[in-house]
Amino acid sequence: MNSNFLNQLSQIENPEEGLRFLSENTEGKIVFSTSFGIEDQVISHGVFGQKLKNIEAFTLDTGRLFPETYAVWDKTLLQYNQPIRVYYPDTDELETYVNKNGINGFYNSVELRKECCHIRKVIPLQKAVKGAKVWITGLRAQQSDNRNNLEIIQWDEQYQLYKYNPLLHWSTDDVVHYLKRNGVPYNTLHDQNFISIGCAPCTRAVKKGEDFRAGRWWWEDQSKKECGLHQ
Repeated sequence: MNSNFLNQLSQIENPEEGLRFLSENTEGKIVFSTSFGIEDQVISHGVFGQKLKNIEAFTLDTGRLFPETYAVWDKTLLQYNQPIRVYYPDTDELETYVNKNGINGFYNSVELRKECCHIRKVIPLQKAVKGAKVWITGLRAQQSDNRNNLEIIQWDEQYQLYKYNPLLHWSTDDVVHYLKRNGVPYNTLHDQNFISIGCAPCTRAVKKGEDFRAGRWWWEDQSKKECGLHQ
């Protein structure tokens, strides 16, 4: 990608326009990762609603998701009739981990939690983005201090591709308003103060006044709330 294209894309404020511009002007594989949170549902509407066929949507099924997550996954497929490719953890690696550490071994140490995330999320993600030129995400700067230094489109050294974050400067109110205005299905756990929704054993509702990511891995140090997907 040349600098002119990157500059043009970074200046497009409307995510739907940005996704269309990316789709029409990019040669090579474009992938979009969804965990069916509210941000990802905005992007899903932008991709599926415009029928941008050369953007491949995918999700990671860790095997420990909430029933409500599977429900909005199904609703999204029914509403848009567009494919979402699913990637699963390696069975042998997962069996070895659980047999050694127990079904909820991730509660016992940060290292075991990170190992679980690596098996259930990172390795499947590596397969999903392999060969891709651009990876579209629902990251927002407001979500955590670790994301304040992100750019709308930037080079990701870890995965050797460009990461496009079209909602980077959106507020939570912007996201919610968009979903309501466009009739986009969303995870009903958000109505119960679940903000950032991941695996069921590692996610709880957020209390009034708590940080956006407080509901994720709440038993650990609060300074860094990432699972390894986004460095």
